[in-house]
Amino acid sequence: MENPIQKFVRPNILALQPYISFRDTLSDGDYTLLDANENPFGTFNRYPDSTQKKLKQKLSEIKNVPSSQIALGNGSDEMIDLIIKIFCDPKKDAIVVMNPSFAMYSFYATINENKIVTLDLDTNFQLQKEEYLNKAKESSAKVLFLCSPNNQTGNSIDDLEFYIKNFDGIVVVDEAYIEFSNQTSILEKLNEFENLIVLQSLSKARALAGLRIGMALSSEFIISLINKTKAPYNISEVIMKMALQELEKVDEYKSRLQEVLVQKSILKQAFENSSSIKKVYDSDANFFLVEVENCEAFYDNLIQAKILCSKRFPTIPNALRINVGTAEENQKLIQILK
Repeated sequence: MENPIQKFVRPNILALQPYISFRDTLSDGDYTLLDANENPFGTFNRYPDSTQKKLKQKLSEIKNVPSSQIALGNGSDEMIDLIIKIFCDPKKDAIVVMNPSFAMYSFYATINENKIVTLDLDTNFQLQKEEYLNKAKESSAKVLFLCSPNNQTGNSIDDLEFYIKNFDGIVVVDEAYIEFSNQTSILEKLNEFENLIVLQSLSKARALAGLRIGMALSSEFIISLINKTKAPYNISEVIMKMALQELEKVDEYKSRLQEVLVQKSILKQAFENSSSIKKVYDSDANFFLVEVENCEAFYDNLIQAKILCSKRFPTIPNALRINVGTAEENQKLIQILK
């Protein structure tokens, strides 16, 4: 029986024969490895596990999702790129993105020569349902990207299930910042929606941005498409081992996460008490979007003080994005505000 998602997949991807490392299909054993033209000497002379079994199993335990429903990439960026390549024919298909939101959705669609349909967020940085329904239908877009909590604004998107149910295509919910939020992850609905892909990351709350590990969680069918389309050795052995070691540090992770949330509260109060900042937007992430009187001058003053934040203007008028640092870093910023 044909999988209902097949109609959205590019025919060449359906027909694609995956690269298979036969070594990774074998059970564990003490094999003499003469199969992959490797140098027999050295510390890093062997290719890594192309299926990333151990890391997926660990993440499966953490996320309570079967490892067969997890794909891993060189950051979430690689997952975004692959999703567009799998479902969108170049020069033919479209994606739908929120505006403002994470720039890489449009970046990879542009590389793949796909049309980009934008949904302008309202003054509360929420989607407008009527406009969404009209544009989704008129564009016949293949993939919808929803970032919640949203990078660049920090807020969660209301009623995600409405947009998933009312899209005739693949819906990608990017939850890179979900651990900082009190909102329930849409991951709990993963098996209710056959067209849903959830992106999560080890970069933010897990503090492993330098390792570049992102994950896609979806149905076994969609994950099988990602796995056969990705580069066979897209995550190195060293990175996988380091990630596994860090994921064992549960108490340290929880402590760091709690400290970020404490510092976030301190920073929010300082922003609200500052005459330099006109508005502090609500945030479910580890950063704040703030509105200031004169963005260029404000930004330049911070640069002179050796503090780097992110310009969001003119896309968002008079806005800067400032993420939560250590207590020391935050106090340095607070002193400048005073």
